[in-house]
Parts: sequence; C-alpha cells; structure tokens
Amino acid sequence: MKPRGGGTIRLDRLDLKILATLQTAGRISNLELADTVGLSATPCQQRVRRMEAAGYISGYGAQLAIDRICRNIVVFTEITLSNHRREDFLKFERGIQEIPQVLNCFLVTGGYDYLAQFIAQDIHDYQTTVESLLDRDLGVDKYFSYVTIKQVKRSTGFPLADLVEQPDS
Repeated sequence: MKPRGGGTIRLDRLDLKILATLQTAGRISNLELADTVGLSATPCQQRVRRMEAAGYISGYGAQLAIDRICRNIVVFTEITLSNHRREDFLKFERGIQEIPQVLNCFLVTGGYDYLAQFIAQDIHDYQTTVESLLDRDLGVDKYFSYVTIKQVKRSTGFPLADLVEQPDS
C-alpha cells in the first residue's frame, strides 16, 4: 500500500502487523514486538523507524481512564455555520483548534456542517465552553448538543486488517 499524500514507502504484511501491535501496545519493547511479528530485533526496529519517518506513526501515548481521574461529561455537538464559503470553513477549523475541550471535530455531509466531541467537567462547564466558542465569532449559526450517558465501546486503534488492502508480501 502506498501512503496518501505522495509518500514513497510501501507497507507489507509485516509492517501492518507492527502497526497493529503498536497501536494496542505502544510500550512494548522492540524485542517483544519483533517476536510478536516474527522478525529479529534489528530489522523490526528499522521498520518502525522507517514508518515513523514516513509519518505512518504519528506518536505514542497512554490511554487514560479519565473517569477515575476526574468527573466529566462527553457531549457531541452538531455545528452549522452561517455561511459556506471556503474562508468560513477555514476560519472555523483554525478556531476550533484553539479549544482544548474539543477532543475531535469532523466536517460532515448532511444537515449540519461539523460534528464535534467535547469533554467538560459538567453541563455548566460545557455551556461555558460553547459560549466561549460563540464569542470567538467563528461563524457558528446554530448548534445542537447531545450529552452522552455512558461509553459502551472504546477503540484502542484502527482495524487495519479490515481497512487496508492486503499487500503483496
């Protein structure tokens, strides 16, 4: 598989096994990783470094149990912009980057423009965050909020085996 964006390296089945393992066990040692994917340590490390350099691996981090750390709510918010010129979308997208309580934000098709995932201490904190967003004059016409009750599934990574065409070995 060739990377999007004009990259030049190709991923083979071992690269995909390495990526699948790293996204669920980012702290795995190189020796354990090599053993898991069926390589010796040096070629495994070379493959990881090559994929890091090519941008396939964007970082490593811990998955936090946020409910054990602090009280919080997660709110999904449909956002519709007042105008739909390219510069309006760009202004909104630049502005939304500045709001740390926005965990994810997607430009979508359908009856609204963006779907944003917020995290806040409580509903009052969420409302304060939304009011701050509106005060930034990012072109928001209307928004609808959906407060979550509980998370029933948490992803630990992408289902690479289902998404990527199987490359030649």
